[in-house]
Amino acid sequence: MEIEETIIEVEMEDEAIPAPIPKGPPKIQRLEECVVNRLAAGEVIQRPVSAVKELIENCLDADSTSISVVVKDGGLKLIQVSDDGHGIRYEDLPILCERHTTSKLSKFEDLQSIRSMGFRGEALASMTYVGHVTVTTITMGQLHGYRATYRDGLMVDEPKACAAVKGTQIMIENLFYNMAARRKTLQNSADDYPKIVDLISRFAIHHTHVSFSCRKHGAGRADVHTITTSSRLDAIRSIYGVSVARNLMNIEVSDTGPLNSVFKMDGFISNSNYIAKKITMVLFINDRLVDCGALKRAIEIVYTATLPKASKPFIYMSIILPPEHVDVNIHPTKREVSLLNQEFVIEKIQSVVGSKLRSSNESRTFQEQTMDFSSSSPMATSKDSNKEPSPSGIKSQKVPHKMVRTDTLDPSGRLHAYIQMKPPGNPERGSCLSSVRSSIRQRRNPSEIADLTSIQELVNEIDNDCHPGLLDIVRNCTYTGMADEIFALLQHNTHLYLVNVINLSKELMYQQVLRRFAHFNAIQLSEPASLPELVMLALKEEGTDPEGNESKELRGKIAEMNTELLKQKAGMLEEYFSIHIDSNGNMSRLPVILDQYTPDMDRIPEFILCLGNDVDWEDEKICFQTIAAALGNFYAMHPPLLPKPSGDGLKFYRKRVLSSGSEVTSTENIENDTMEAEFEEELLLEAENTWAQREWSIQHVLFPSLRLFFKPPTFMATNGTFVQVASLEKLYRIFERC
Repeated sequence: MEIEETIIEVEMEDEAIPAPIPKGPPKIQRLEECVVNRLAAGEVIQRPVSAVKELIENCLDADSTSISVVVKDGGLKLIQVSDDGHGIRYEDLPILCERHTTSKLSKFEDLQSIRSMGFRGEALASMTYVGHVTVTTITMGQLHGYRATYRDGLMVDEPKACAAVKGTQIMIENLFYNMAARRKTLQNSADDYPKIVDLISRFAIHHTHVSFSCRKHGAGRADVHTITTSSRLDAIRSIYGVSVARNLMNIEVSDTGPLNSVFKMDGFISNSNYIAKKITMVLFINDRLVDCGALKRAIEIVYTATLPKASKPFIYMSIILPPEHVDVNIHPTKREVSLLNQEFVIEKIQSVVGSKLRSSNESRTFQEQTMDFSSSSPMATSKDSNKEPSPSGIKSQKVPHKMVRTDTLDPSGRLHAYIQMKPPGNPERGSCLSSVRSSIRQRRNPSEIADLTSIQELVNEIDNDCHPGLLDIVRNCTYTGMADEIFALLQHNTHLYLVNVINLSKELMYQQVLRRFAHFNAIQLSEPASLPELVMLALKEEGTDPEGNESKELRGKIAEMNTELLKQKAGMLEEYFSIHIDSNGNMSRLPVILDQYTPDMDRIPEFILCLGNDVDWEDEKICFQTIAAALGNFYAMHPPLLPKPSGDGLKFYRKRVLSSGSEVTSTENIENDTMEAEFEEELLLEAENTWAQREWSIQHVLFPSLRLFFKPPTFMATNGTFVQVASLEKLYRIFERC
């Protein structure tokens, strides 16, 4: 009985269900400050491009004129932003990265008149909670700068004295190192670098008084590089390409009525010839880069209703309103703002855009492609000729094209008037031409100008001495062809000009050397060139008695002295101009001044002699100026040393054979003898290729580069570089008298 009772008790225990214990409401507790700050940081710094935007806005608030951005691994490993602004005071460094510390406002009412880019004091603090931040800064009047590191809103150690250039450099490393999910998501997604490039491009076309550059860490050239300019259209042309800039219309809207919102808007919108797959809208409100979905939709509606195929527009707008009419405090990243009377502002802008677009739609131009009759399939040729042009934007056209006015009453507007038969031979030239044009149009000045005062002064002298009339000719001309070995023909509006190619190319190369200072790509010589031999060659060509022993000994001494001098300056030449000279006096590298262009290597001896004799190595500014001038003269598009194989120059390549059969190698006048003409085929072919390459480079490298980068100096207006040879108005007057 005892055993049975025990068993029953155990079974009863197994089947027993404990009664639930009643629970009270969960306790509300205060989050730790580090958790709060990290949550807030995740809202402000959503991805690397958010950090770049905040830092650039700080640079603009610091009155910077030059901003440089370096990015590694899309910004996750490194973001470095440098400016030349007023810097940060030493006593402010301890609280620099604490939350809600700012110099932009002191009380909430200041938001009613805020004009700065930032005001919350959360950006730098947020970066320290999701990355490792290092700040290097110097203010005016200080002998040295200071470097401080920050973690979780606090300065790690006391600021350390260090060498620094004017302004501030902020470096963020290992972004989102403590947010594993976000970091993994960003690593698995598309690289953030294109977003950063697009962001800087938008800032660059609005803040034309600031030069911007952006490059990947370790890259030799920048993906974005702009210089200060007074023309916003030039900035758009430099960033987005010629194909975008030429299809833009200026638009202005303003309203000063007391009953409505007082505002002013100016900008550019694309015309009916612009074709793109997606809309590009760059909007600044009170100089702040923002998004406005309502305005964007309103403009898209206008384009959809006005243009066929619902073409997506390119839009740049800058809207200025009274500060009290803008609420900037509605988004953690300040990406959006709220406007007073927003519906009225949008309606006013939409109306003017529609009116401007309808007037531009009355006449349109289309891209017409040259037809290729060399193809074995006529149907393939027909299809190629009907292809639509590639979308406008940063990408350039893939084929040569002409702008054709479509008019059914005008025979010149018909396709057959523009059909051209392609010459046989060299079938790859078309694709080569296409790639070079694309490269030229997409090119930017590759790197930021050095911080040396002497270089800045030389560049400023170029900008200040620019002739506005010649600049308009260069930017808007049409290349017609070469008139002779030196002069090219250009058409500008109704005028025809002869321009000196040598003078233009020499001055362009000089300007590009200064603008690319210390940031050149390099041309590697196939074999190192001996400096003494080069100097001897140059002196021999210049000497009046090249065979004299005394002259030869003197040339040897000059060559030795010049070689030693250039070997002493080799470090500076390589660092600043990418000219590599080794310890044995051999030169193995030269700089790339224009992409797709290599100078005439026959002129290297003259260049080396000029470096040794004509450069003033004592004065920094004059030294850089004379080296740039020497490079400009060397890289200028001089006529080749071989005579042009046409006309009288063809005589140079003939073999003269007398009736007796003996060969005459001189170019004496032997017209009285019976002879038959034979040509030195190899020499003739070399000359033809050299001259053809020069003319090709002039058309497809020199003049596109002139349109993008050249600032014509005033002396070119009077020294014969530009000569007007025809004017349509004057021709009309002459014909009227006939």
